[in-house]
Amino acid sequence: MPEEQLFKTEEHRSRAEIAEALVAAAEEIGAGSVHLESGTDEQQVSVPENPRFEVELERLTDSETGEQRYELEYEIRWTEP
Repeated sequence: MPEEQLFKTEEHRSRAEIAEALVAAAEEIGAGSVHLESGTDEQQVSVPENPRFEVELERLTDSETGEQRYELEYEIRWTEP
C-alpha cells in the first residue's frame, strides 16, 4: 500500500510546551476532529470512535558515534470505511 504523508511538523519545544500540545490534541481527539497546522500546511481529520492506539518507546544507537537517543511515539490508526 503506497504511503501518502498528509502532514508533518518537527521542532524543538520545551517539555511544558509539548505537554500543552498533547493536552490540546487529546481534547480534539475526544471531540472527534483534529486540526493540524504549521506555518505552511493545514489539515483537518475526523477520528472514528474506536481507532487503534499504539505507544512505542525506542532507544536508538548511532552506529558511527555510539550516541543514544530515545523516541517516544503515540500513534492513532484507523481505516476509512
